[in-house]
Amino acid sequence: MTDLARPLRDHLIRALEWEEAHTGFRSAIEGIPPDRRGDRAAGFAHSPWELLEHIRLAQNDLLEFCLNPAYSHTRTWPDDYWPTDRVPSDAAWDASVVAVETDRARLQQLVGDGSLDLFTLVPTGKDRQTYLRAILLVLDHNAYHLGQLIAVRRALGIWKSS
Repeated sequence: MTDLARPLRDHLIRALEWEEAHTGFRSAIEGIPPDRRGDRAAGFAHSPWELLEHIRLAQNDLLEFCLNPAYSHTRTWPDDYWPTDRVPSDAAWDASVVAVETDRARLQQLVGDGSLDLFTLVPTGKDRQTYLRAILLVLDHNAYHLGQLIAVRRALGIWKSS
């Protein structure tokens, strides 16, 4: 059977790489000095670490929402979607980066699965919570905070555009 949603799937897979219309994830996080990862710039509410970890937490929650048949929304907004530690260890930073990339790849696999109707409701969701809605939330949310991360880096003087 022909997958009529294939062009949409292909576009979403590419968009999850964050390279289509703006700086990619790797470019946005590379080169942040370890001793500056927890710094907050004047006028900004969050540090590079807090933004990275927030992206990870929210993306993972949406992934679990889509994949886990026993998913239950137990996190409290906004507290459970931001890190509690202000300054990450190198190990915590590296783990967060790997988790964002791993979960993104899992989302791409989900989107690419031609047997999944992106327009169906997620079984543990409510109202109009479709798989497509969850993927679009990830795209929108990550793009927003990736932009914030670059703005914070500029304000901290640690952004070098290519």
